[in-house]
Amino acid sequence: MSKKRILSGNRPTGSLHLGHYFGALANWVSLQDDYDCFYFVADWHALTTEFENTGIIRPATLEMVMDWLAVGLDPDKSTIFVQSAVKEHAELYLLLGMLVSVARLERIPSYKGFQEETGRDVSNFGFLGYPLLQAADIMMYRAHGVPVGEDQVPHIEVTREFARRFNNLYLADGANLAEAMVNELRETTRWNHQANSNVAAAKLEEIKPGEGPAPDGLEIFPEPKALLTRTPKVPGLDGRKMSKSYGNSITLGEDPASIEQKIKTMITDPARKRRKDTGNPDVCPVYDLHKLYSDQETLMWAAEGCRTAGIGCLDCKGKLYPKINEHLAPIRDKREYYLLHPDLIVDVLQAGNAKARTFARETMALVRAAMKLE
Repeated sequence: MSKKRILSGNRPTGSLHLGHYFGALANWVSLQDDYDCFYFVADWHALTTEFENTGIIRPATLEMVMDWLAVGLDPDKSTIFVQSAVKEHAELYLLLGMLVSVARLERIPSYKGFQEETGRDVSNFGFLGYPLLQAADIMMYRAHGVPVGEDQVPHIEVTREFARRFNNLYLADGANLAEAMVNELRETTRWNHQANSNVAAAKLEEIKPGEGPAPDGLEIFPEPKALLTRTPKVPGLDGRKMSKSYGNSITLGEDPASIEQKIKTMITDPARKRRKDTGNPDVCPVYDLHKLYSDQETLMWAAEGCRTAGIGCLDCKGKLYPKINEHLAPIRDKREYYLLHPDLIVDVLQAGNAKARTFARETMALVRAAMKLE
């Protein structure tokens, strides 16, 4: 039985940190055995905010993919590719743009939320339309699910809405369309040098589950489900959410001495101004990191010692940074290997780009046939 497909991606931001690992990457790695995974570098999405600083995108891409490989994403199990290497994303984005109003895009919560949170002026068409490009990314691979945190659920709902609208609008003429789609796929598979043209019919069956919103049950795009990722609280050194922009992060490639120094200076419960003061572990960012790294015995020791002033904050931190170092040691080793062999990262992306392009061409053949554009 074939695996269901999932897709997710990140904008290239360079080296990743513990927030990225616990918020997404650990889950991506765990999904590889159960799903057909497509993970992509969202470099076109990066342009919505970095259009004046485009020179950072390529080196940030290589740095980020290095971290992906170091934490355990396996190119033999997952397709790892770059969004801009698959030009079909732009074509589907353009076509979907005819199906949505400006008012609908303006109602998406993240549009105003980002501007209010950052104070940046991103009132450009690219930023307004990026949820539509995000939908095109997901729909291109006919993904059944998207691993996301709760804050991204509205974007998945928008994608479901666009998929439903496309299927309802263009798949009403089921019988004639099915024949056109098979012919279109046969041409595509021949063009891709696939030996057996029956692949086309198999692909058609794959997109004809016999149920769906189109009148005759035919659908090109499944309505993807949000695969909610448990996103634990990963505090930064200053107690805020860990973020590169805040300068409060511990990167996946951080060396042990740097980690130790950062943890030693990390803020704790502000009520503990002196060693003899009692504290509350529930408001302490160091204790939040303990929850991610420490066993139950250590958690009880830290909590009790904090509440009774039986231990000092440096004692508590002294139990934490060795565990972080232990966790990051194999990741650091793999990063060092890829730093010495950068061509391997390029090879992974070239192979992933080729696979993604093949899939995208098949999708767009179906889309053009449905829209009677060819």
